[in-house]
Amino acid sequence: MAFSCSKILLNDDLSSDKKRKCTLIPGDGVGPELVHSVIEVFKAANVPVTFDMFFLSEIQHSLSAPLDAVANSITTNGICLKGVLTSPDYSRTGELQTLNMKLRRALDLYANVVHVKSLPGVKARYHDVDVVIIREQIEGEYSALEHESVRGVVECLKIVTAKRSQRIAKFAFDYAVRNNRKKVTAVHKANIMKLGDGLFLKSCRDISTLYPKIEFETMIVDNATMQMVSNPYQFDILVMPNLYGNIIDNLASGLVGGAGIVPGSSFSDDCVVFEPGARHSFAEAVGKNLANPTALLLCASKMLNHINLPYYGDMIRNAVNNVLKDGKIKTKDIGGHATTDEFTFAVINHLNVQ
Repeated sequence: MAFSCSKILLNDDLSSDKKRKCTLIPGDGVGPELVHSVIEVFKAANVPVTFDMFFLSEIQHSLSAPLDAVANSITTNGICLKGVLTSPDYSRTGELQTLNMKLRRALDLYANVVHVKSLPGVKARYHDVDVVIIREQIEGEYSALEHESVRGVVECLKIVTAKRSQRIAKFAFDYAVRNNRKKVTAVHKANIMKLGDGLFLKSCRDISTLYPKIEFETMIVDNATMQMVSNPYQFDILVMPNLYGNIIDNLASGLVGGAGIVPGSSFSDDCVVFEPGARHSFAEAVGKNLANPTALLLCASKMLNHINLPYYGDMIRNAVNNVLKDGKIKTKDIGGHATTDEFTFAVINHLNVQ
């Protein structure tokens, strides 16, 4: 194996026992370039973090670290910053489960949270959008249970359980309480998938009775997509099964500026993986120094707040927002001509380091 793990030390003036360890997965496409941006910003901000970096990839399998080693590192550290992993098609790998699916199941990362929020200075179709999309990401359509029963006929099983449906519903309502949110919308297709989505919908309704102060509504998924592009302001928190969430969080990301600016995170009971909210590797931009590091920098900011380093998390978030608000340095995806390095240096120049 040419590469598996490396340790990146930041803030050499701090002893190692005063630094928080974090697993770092650069990912595919422009992921390594974006991770380099985060590392440079962390160094400039004197963030007390040590990175255990693992190269994990399904398209460069021979160079990839073992999944068990990566999962053990995340379990030990409790936190991970991760770029997007590209999932090749079945004809190339012969695997039904993608590496993303394997990692989520190894860690039981059952809740994916994407906070779609308008950013200052980013021109988009809507302004002042503030929506949280929560998806169950262990079961549903992503169960990898497919087979060809006879030639030309494929059966695909969608798995829905009461236990996991109730768990993601409770996570959504708990998130609403912790973050002073007022409404939860359960998105479903129970009018057609009466048993599977019907069970998910019933689980959400049952859990909603435990939170009488949180408004609860339901919406069929096709209507939800139309409503999202027509009037995103009506939504606060949306909770839904796996496939619907993957579609809607990418759709919503496009309303505020695209995949380059929206952060996300995946939760288990024991660890959190911070990763871009819209899963786009921008493979066409690899090596061209053109990728937007905003999403991964905001992921890093959220990670620092999560591990009780709000001073550094807020500093980085404010620096990113100030660069965007200033409007002089923008990458191509949000209407500018700046390179990844130029955007990174601008963020560093806006850091308010004490």
